[in-house]
Amino acid sequence: MASSPSVNQDEPLNSMGKDAVAEKENDPEEEKSDLRSVLVTSVLNLEKLETDLYRGTHHWVPRTRRLFGGQIIGQALVAAAKSVEDSFFVHSLHCYFVRAGDPKVPVVYQVDRSRDGRSFCVRSVKAVQHGQTIFICQASFQHVQPSPLKHQFSMPAVPPPEELLTGEELIQKYLSDPNITEKFKLGLNNFLAEEVPIEIKPVNPPDFYQRVVMEPKKLFWVRARGHIGECDMKLHCCVAAYVSDFSFLTTALMPYPHLRPHFTASLDHAMWFHSNFRSDEWMLYECESPWAGVSRGFVQGRLWRRDGVLAVTCAQEGVLRVKPVQSLSKL
Repeated sequence: MASSPSVNQDEPLNSMGKDAVAEKENDPEEEKSDLRSVLVTSVLNLEKLETDLYRGTHHWVPRTRRLFGGQIIGQALVAAAKSVEDSFFVHSLHCYFVRAGDPKVPVVYQVDRSRDGRSFCVRSVKAVQHGQTIFICQASFQHVQPSPLKHQFSMPAVPPPEELLTGEELIQKYLSDPNITEKFKLGLNNFLAEEVPIEIKPVNPPDFYQRVVMEPKKLFWVRARGHIGECDMKLHCCVAAYVSDFSFLTTALMPYPHLRPHFTASLDHAMWFHSNFRSDEWMLYECESPWAGVSRGFVQGRLWRRDGVLAVTCAQEGVLRVKPVQSLSKL
């Protein structure tokens, strides 16, 4: 993609920018809603046990009945961010998923203050359940510094979110098919019953019956449900960490309609935070999988602000064990 120096992606991470603030203040949806996002009040609201020791509980558990990786990443970043001064903002994190999480018990987060410098500081976080490490993360924070180096790729040209259906609306559309079987209808209703704390509007929704080979590329608008508002930029980064793992690894499955995953699990996850943003505003998540093999898939992602500024870059590798589909017919 071509680089585009015309947008200001070097704004301080604790400042939303006048244009973004004015746009949000004039947003009628904002005026109608004063509901605090469950991501703030519950999912990312950690209990302090001791200095640099926190406990987190669970909100949404996927159908795999294992803890959602995005929740662990977001909570770990919350714990790390509590140990740094207000003038420092996260610029990157690198994580490994060591064991599957148990959704029946809380997670304890242990923070190690690895380094404190004048420009950068580093924190290591260990997530523990049943006395065993399930997740490790290193996060680096920077005291924001101006620089004449400013460039970025160009945001893909896509329809705005107002012109697209939500994931729930797409499912309702499939449910209206009079030929759909009861078994398939039950599966769709189970999707609708999940209380996921984020909203999604697919730009290129996959064939729901999964009979069409597609490129391993996915585009969707995403934002946190509820209102977060003008607050510490660290919190918006923690919400973005939660969002970044949602429907990410499955990008690698799009070219294989004849295969179904029987086991998937994230192995590692990395994020780089480039510019300020609001996680309760629509952002475009551009996902692609440049490689898959030996029962692993690799995916990359970019979170774009609506005004074309690149906010976050993500990368992940995970286990993908698949088996042939017995029948492609769903009707």
